[in-house]
Amino acid sequence: MKNFTISILTSLSLFSTTFAATSSTTPTNPDQSLAKLLKGNARYVSGQSTNPRQSEARRLELATNQKPFAVIVTCADSRTAPEIIFDQGIGDVFVTRLAGGVVDDAALGSIEFAVHALGSKIILVTGHEECGAVKAAMQGGSFPGHFPAFIKLITPGIASVKNSKNPTTSDAVDANARYIAANLPKRSSILASHIKDGSVKILPAHYNFVTGRVTILK
Repeated sequence: MKNFTISILTSLSLFSTTFAATSSTTPTNPDQSLAKLLKGNARYVSGQSTNPRQSEARRLELATNQKPFAVIVTCADSRTAPEIIFDQGIGDVFVTRLAGGVVDDAALGSIEFAVHALGSKIILVTGHEECGAVKAAMQGGSFPGHFPAFIKLITPGIASVKNSKNPTTSDAVDANARYIAANLPKRSSILASHIKDGSVKILPAHYNFVTGRVTILK
């Protein structure tokens, strides 16, 4: 009888572990999606990341399907991994990452796919402190190789900052994020349609390397 009881308790423990690893509250609207991202970032900032939904069970659960609740558009910078700074797990966020957080046609199509086919509810365009790509665009001049491919996509968004009296990289980073966020629905009828019906929101944000905090820009 004792061995039977131990066996039952072990089975229940394994079930609870698997359930906790695979289950999560999936946001159903943009506001819930943003709240989930910011709660994850708060855990990261406080050093209490839980690294959720990264188990074998979660991996198997998503082997044939995915429903990321958010799209993160950010820089390719090695310090800006969205799954880490937002403390999210496998299948939670759909990410596009190019230098400067720019969105070329391929990246735009990827974002459209996440929203229209996978059901993502929010698109967070996240710039970061001391972005090298934005700095380069601010400085101008000639660039080697394919650098101009991202420089030319950053330049329009930072023009007002670049021409101001006291331009700073931080201001340019925020201007770039705002410009990208504002122009996504102008460039995509798919995104514009989802924004119009309220199923999706696009917001610019700023990530601070020192504090680890992500701030939504006004």
